[in-house]
Amino acid sequence: MNAQPVQDLPEFAHWLNADPQTLTELRGCPLALVFVNAASVWCAQRLAEVAQWQQRNPGQLQVLVLQVPRFDFERQPEAALKLLRRQGLAAPALLDADWDGWRRFGVTAWPTVVLLDAQGRERGRMVGLGQPGELERLLGQVLAAGPRAAVVPVTERQPELRQLLRFPTGLAVTEDRLYIADSGHHRILECSHGGRILRQFGLGTPDLMDGGSAEAAFNRPHALVAVREALYVADTGNHALRRINLITGQVDTLCGSGRPGRPIEGPVGQAHAVSLDHPMGLAFADNQLHVAMAGDNCIWSFHLGQRALQWRAGSGTIEQRDGSGHLAAFAQPCALAVVQQVLYVADALGASVRSLQLRGDLVQTLIGQGMWQYGSADGPRSQASLQFPQALALSPDAPLLWIADAGNGRLRSLRLGGGEVSTVALPRRLRGPAGLAASAGAVWIAETDAHAILRFDPVSGVLSEVPISE
Repeated sequence: MNAQPVQDLPEFAHWLNADPQTLTELRGCPLALVFVNAASVWCAQRLAEVAQWQQRNPGQLQVLVLQVPRFDFERQPEAALKLLRRQGLAAPALLDADWDGWRRFGVTAWPTVVLLDAQGRERGRMVGLGQPGELERLLGQVLAAGPRAAVVPVTERQPELRQLLRFPTGLAVTEDRLYIADSGHHRILECSHGGRILRQFGLGTPDLMDGGSAEAAFNRPHALVAVREALYVADTGNHALRRINLITGQVDTLCGSGRPGRPIEGPVGQAHAVSLDHPMGLAFADNQLHVAMAGDNCIWSFHLGQRALQWRAGSGTIEQRDGSGHLAAFAQPCALAVVQQVLYVADALGASVRSLQLRGDLVQTLIGQGMWQYGSADGPRSQASLQFPQALALSPDAPLLWIADAGNGRLRSLRLGGGEVSTVALPRRLRGPAGLAASAGAVWIAETDAHAILRFDPVSGVLSEVPISE
């Protein structure tokens, strides 16, 4: 396309992790403006691809991320930055809270990459995920547009403090063990209920490697499910399902190539030859791992005995639509819980909780008012509302579904069988909760943005932090 002059950045945008700059000040080297929504895994994928390109081509491209909110809570600078940092953000970012930058640059969809040459003129743009190789081609074109200066590294303001945990997500609790997906450190921790670390699985660097506990590697692991002597892992950053043998510590891959792609139904011959797309939620029933695939907006099952994948429900489009099997639609399903042949699904972008009958694959909406409707109302299911739910857990001794309502910073509950939605009375708001487990007389909460694990006693109402320690 012909190079076109562009407007400057929004005057009143909030810079999240770097000192404010104008496009004029950034001239001299090619610039990629990446318009994203931090709650979207598709946007996370685009950010990862741009970062990988920068690693292969150091000093060639400046990247600026514009976070454009979908939910109200994303308008809060700290919450928006935490979501981006969960995804490993290293580029400077600003919060386009009022969609001013979105309108100035004529953006129509998340994610969009607008490419400017060294003189600040638009040379191309990529809307959505595009075709394979398209991003590489466009970046090559803008680099070939003319002379340029080397990129000056940006110093990040107020980086995350180094702590023992970094953005923990999935939890699994057994009679005497607490398992934590320490997502930001790319590892799985085995702890006592008191928080003492007993074993670590994974090197702590993002990679896809099988082997012993000190040799294997994960990439932003998310959900966990403990079944007898095995711990199953939704290894989201690797787009893979992994298994840890809790007796030997051996880690192996059930399926997943390390790259996102559309899964194919049927037997899995070679584990690493199968593509998955952001597996985030896991549940186990009838010798099957049920998987919430956030990237393709579908629910899949992996039969452990037959080693086969089955597409259960979801058309693949981002939508909230009830119906049978592939006629239904989800909006970034991210967490699962199962009981009595019913699978419960946290639908993140739909701000809803859905149910899937495993006999017949009928999908129904339990909580949720529509794709762009969200809130914090309690009451009957038909009136209650959520905002960006991230985790589910079923009480082992009551027909109660616990919900990590991350956008509202609350723990919610739904009494199954026609009951109402309630907000649990806690002494304070939760900071980005993205993991839940109900076991051993408590509800365990991964307070992801606070890098902490909490224990809530439903009987006494006491909320306490589990002191994770070496």
